[in-house]
Amino acid sequence: MNKKWECYKTDENELEKIVKQYNISKLLAKILINKKIITEKEINLFLNPTRNDFYDPFLMPDMEKAVDRIIKAIKNKENIIIYGDYDVDGITSITVLKKFLLEREAIVSEYIPNRLDEGYGLNKDAIKNIVEDKNDLMITVDCGISGIEEIEYANSLGLETIVTDHHEPSETLPNAVAIVDAKRKDNIYPFNQLAGVGVVFKLIQAISIKMNLEEKEYLKYLDIVCVGTISDIVPLVDENRVIAKLGLKLVQVTKNIGLKTLLELASYKKIDSTAISFGIAPRINACGRMGEEQEALKLFLTESEEEAKEIAEKLNQYNKNRQDTEKKIFKEAISMIENKKENKNNSVIILGNNNWHHGVIGIVASKITELYFKPSILICFEDDGIGKGSGRSIPGFDLHEALTNCNTCLDKFGGHAMAVGVSLKEENFEKFKEEFEKYAQNSNIYDIIPIIQIDEEITLKDIDLETVKQLSLLEPFGEANKMPIFLYKNLKIESIRALSEGKHIKLELKDNNFYINAIGFNLGYLTEQYHIGDKVDIVGSLEINEFNGKQNVQINLKDIRKAY
Repeated sequence: MNKKWECYKTDENELEKIVKQYNISKLLAKILINKKIITEKEINLFLNPTRNDFYDPFLMPDMEKAVDRIIKAIKNKENIIIYGDYDVDGITSITVLKKFLLEREAIVSEYIPNRLDEGYGLNKDAIKNIVEDKNDLMITVDCGISGIEEIEYANSLGLETIVTDHHEPSETLPNAVAIVDAKRKDNIYPFNQLAGVGVVFKLIQAISIKMNLEEKEYLKYLDIVCVGTISDIVPLVDENRVIAKLGLKLVQVTKNIGLKTLLELASYKKIDSTAISFGIAPRINACGRMGEEQEALKLFLTESEEEAKEIAEKLNQYNKNRQDTEKKIFKEAISMIENKKENKNNSVIILGNNNWHHGVIGIVASKITELYFKPSILICFEDDGIGKGSGRSIPGFDLHEALTNCNTCLDKFGGHAMAVGVSLKEENFEKFKEEFEKYAQNSNIYDIIPIIQIDEEITLKDIDLETVKQLSLLEPFGEANKMPIFLYKNLKIESIRALSEGKHIKLELKDNNFYINAIGFNLGYLTEQYHIGDKVDIVGSLEINEFNGKQNVQINLKDIRKAY
């Protein structure tokens, strides 16, 4: 797949001004400008956020109503139940709110729907059981904004509901006591991209202010809030960056026994956004994907080191099972694509199978999309002939809009531009494929080319440990704050080899008398295309590799082409 390389253009006067004013390297200043962080306020907030940078929580819609109702429930010893989601955002949301309310001596329990049996969000059977258990107030976290019928049903049974969510609302809002969601049309809150746990954090901040509590009573949960925020792939800018930057400092010294145990098990040398994204999030998400969502919550709530170790080992096993299942499905999907000419030639990839695990197919769809640079939808069919699927898209192709225009064969669907969930009858599968392929071809999908946005062209002599360490000021990296990408031209390949049974590639590169290693994950196939002595241009990010106590700069390879 050919990719387009594009370099940012910079105003040199603006660059020099930022370098002098903040005493930072030219390279760091250039990257800030590329990220459109140029005013004094923006730069200070980005580089050195503090607890004073949190917005007033009472600017959020219905926050006052929600706080007053919760304080009333605490004082009157009402039974409160928190209804959350089974992913990391949902689990951390429940953890933070439950721990905070328990410390206020509230009577509080929680409910998490089973992903495999109940699916996402509110459902009437769960609400019926919640009412039968004598609960008075239900607080939703990371869900609820679309539960119009379910909340009306709760009202009919005498159960009051407070919704806290971060998803897009429809034209009609649920008939709840309060709906705290910054994506509401009447929102005046300055930032509407918080994760579900971020909204919960604002809720406990507001309760703390109303009850005249010390700041530490809500700030101490920033470690868990940070984990949920980074894991939910919300943009790490503005208030999310404050949460992530301050929260990571707490994660490094966390007092949450479960989180500390899981970090030790994941064995990451450096506790940063990568450790959260690849060490913590997959293990927690694996619980929900494999139908064991309660275990992740127990881990965060336990006060026993012994229990934490036992649960963490379970999470590790669930994650291994998830990985094994994922590998099996991925292998089968690749075989279906490569062995059927139609799938290789189509502009979109839509596959169905009876034996796939619908808790895992979303991850596989992501990998298929990344590999072929085509929107993909994978569907697993149950014994009742109903298929449940997950889809992932490419930048420039709105998957949700596409389904809106191809919904004649679907029972239901939901999601957003880049990720969707679908449900349809097996008998309608082929017709849906035809309809979707026709829509995609008519939308000029073949004109979409993957673009690598390059921050700066540099040479190997520009790179040293101090420069790379200064780039760490840009951390934590994540959505809307990607690691900077650099272009290096006319490098000579001194050595080249495959790693991990041909999966990855390792290069030693030379520029005049300067040498550097490069690692390319999932790029092992390139060993057949390039050889020692070849001159190449490459793009990649910079990182520090530590081996036997020695630190060296290496390039994390993103793309390569022959130099001309």
